[in-house]
Amino acid sequence: MPQTDRVEVLLEKLNDKIETLIRVVGIQVGADKSTTERARLLKMAGVDNQTIADILNTSPGTIRTLTANLRSRGGRH
Repeated sequence: MPQTDRVEVLLEKLNDKIETLIRVVGIQVGADKSTTERARLLKMAGVDNQTIADILNTSPGTIRTLTANLRSRGGRH
């Protein structure tokens, strides 16, 4: 196996592990909070809508709706 292929495989494995860590931490974030608040916390942490939706067992569209006012609120502060 050429060196480039090995590097690609290692990077893919590393990426998979990072994605797993994001999901595990995401599940723990605001466990005692509402879905809306959890979505907002994860969004403010920079997690993308699809990942948040996967963590909270909902759709990316729902996450977009729940976090839409973060953009408008953020501009006023």
